[in-house]
Amino acid sequence: MTRIHASTVFLLFAFAAWPAAAQTCTLTDTSMNFGTYTGVLLNGTSTGKVTCAGSWNIPLDAGTGAGATETVRKMTGPGGDELSYEVSQDAAPTINSGNTTGTEVTGTGDANITFYGQILAGQYVVPGTYTDSLSTQTTNFSVTVTVAKDCGVTATNLAFGNYTGALVDSTSTISVTCTSTTTYNVGLNAGLAIGATVTNRSMTGPGSALLHYSLFSNSGYTTNWGNTVGTNTVAGTGNGVVQSLTVYGQVPAGQHSTPGSYTDTITVSVTY
Repeated sequence: MTRIHASTVFLLFAFAAWPAAAQTCTLTDTSMNFGTYTGVLLNGTSTGKVTCAGSWNIPLDAGTGAGATETVRKMTGPGGDELSYEVSQDAAPTINSGNTTGTEVTGTGDANITFYGQILAGQYVVPGTYTDSLSTQTTNFSVTVTVAKDCGVTATNLAFGNYTGALVDSTSTISVTCTSTTTYNVGLNAGLAIGATVTNRSMTGPGSALLHYSLFSNSGYTTNWGNTVGTNTVAGTGNGVVQSLTVYGQVPAGQHSTPGSYTDTITVSVTY
């Protein structure tokens, strides 16, 4: 078998056969540019064509990222932050593309080839341009992506339990995950009740009866939580991992609403 060696950089690759094989093999290929990554799974490809009279193989190393392996490669971005990605031989992807036995791309004669790249979801690294260089022995080609500012948010339900006319407190947890260094503001809307505002919220019950409640951003139940940035939202700076915020809910005493179940839905918005 003849091992092909690449001889160009980045966008165009040429592989020369071993001298004893008396054949010339070439590969033209595109760089792998993932485009823009926003925290969701992102696929990219590098396509090319091998021109060769005999057999050939194309090994890929782990790349230049610190701690990278053939199965988990790393692109490097601002401040040395890293973004993990994979390169496979198939679109599924199920067959890793590497430089060990069974992972090298192989073939005989002229052929079209595709390297399939994938960036897994949920990586909230510093926004900016990330690059890597994959080597096939003495030659390398580039892999690039632009990471955009991004935030993800989830929240637990806030359950007050039974209300008997006495003051009731309860809490909910908002989990925010933002790209590192990204500043953000978390806001809570007025809810669904007719006439509700961020300072006078209500749950709706039997026959459209209302039960008033409030949402606060501090444990002393004094700072109203609304959705006007810079006025009554909660600010933070992303660090790439989950950051938890507590919502403090309170149903004031002295309400004599119709017995039954009362509910409301609050929309959490993250501005960044």
